[in-house]
Amino acid sequence: MKKGKKQSKKVKEKIERAKELGFHEPVSLHPVVNLDVCIGSGSCVAACPEKDILGLIDGKAATINASRCVGHGACFHSCPLNAITLVIGTEKRGVDLPHVSQDFETNVKGIYIAGELGGMGLIKNAVTQGAQAIENISKNLNRSKSAEFDVVIIGAGPAGISASLACKEKNLKSITIEQDSLGGTVYSFPRKKIIMTAPMHLPLHGKVKYTEITKPELLDLWNEVLTKNNIAINENEKVLSIDKHEDHFVVQTGSRSLTTNSVLLAIGRRGSPRKLGVKGEALEKVSYRLIEPELINNQHVLVVGGGDSAIEAALALMEGNNKITLSYRGESFSRIKPKNFENIKKAESEKKVDVVFKSNVTDIAEKSVVIAIENDGVHFEKSLVNDLIFVFVGGELPNEFLTKAGIRITKKYGEAVLKH
Repeated sequence: MKKGKKQSKKVKEKIERAKELGFHEPVSLHPVVNLDVCIGSGSCVAACPEKDILGLIDGKAATINASRCVGHGACFHSCPLNAITLVIGTEKRGVDLPHVSQDFETNVKGIYIAGELGGMGLIKNAVTQGAQAIENISKNLNRSKSAEFDVVIIGAGPAGISASLACKEKNLKSITIEQDSLGGTVYSFPRKKIIMTAPMHLPLHGKVKYTEITKPELLDLWNEVLTKNNIAINENEKVLSIDKHEDHFVVQTGSRSLTTNSVLLAIGRRGSPRKLGVKGEALEKVSYRLIEPELINNQHVLVVGGGDSAIEAALALMEGNNKITLSYRGESFSRIKPKNFENIKKAESEKKVDVVFKSNVTDIAEKSVVIAIENDGVHFEKSLVNDLIFVFVGGELPNEFLTKAGIRITKKYGEAVLKH
């Protein structure tokens, strides 16, 4: 009994701390516990690969740092009484999502969506969905004499790679188009980033048993499996439109037209990075991804953003004796992983990174940058010596592209993504 009370007290203190730091309010996908069903087994707490997302209070599960949930679904699957639902959005904060059925099909018959675009951003989930979507496509496929392909897969991130392998496994004629490089969003991660926290099953390969894996290791694995199965990814080719004809689709890229019986959209929500919209942003020194931080040394660098990508970029750049400023419009970090929060606070205290909250970039020049700052109600501008700028302020859902294809987009306010 005493142990339970002590545990409850600790969890309550963590919740209060999470509220102070802005981590308690969910940002996107997060678990919701049915307290009428929960028996406090603690299986959800033990199953979660992240830290302090869930805890136990008075024999019931409770969310602590809901904004840090990345949607593994481990808590959902581990609960012995089905007391957990994975929900996206909240009553106050909506999330734009395309309409997708349980079979991953959109409101446009023949167009499917898997992975991050549909709300499930974790690599393991995206890989699983890519294969499941192809399973459903193969069951419902109506072949047209006018179509060259059974499936055109758009995007070669985790979902697209898994789908490409699944097509080969099921003898479907497919082609995969990627506007950037193999790996999609994963390719743009810093080289040393740890990017997986749970094992997964990859078609034509089997179980990937890593609990942690770096970006190069994962890209090497994908390349190896694709090469072994003679699957080519068409990189640096952007899809411009998807048009429905009588019994097939025409997918138009920048260089050709592809006819197909079905389409799988495996693109990310951040495929098109959100811009700052300020003077000088078109300069070559402004970038929206950081791939090889080890090559950047002795530079004045501004990192813009307050999410994990921005924090990890700033931390990675410290090793090159760079002078780093991190500009974030918020009052505090509210959506980052515990380890990133711990590391950035340590870097700030050691004066390796200058963190400027409640600030926005207003002007960019060749050798300088101007940021507007609010401090105790006082607004002022500050000019910084600057060589490079890395912007991580999220991505824009390709609403226009989806709408043009006929796909309906709705705002989800606390709606279940996974429920029993």
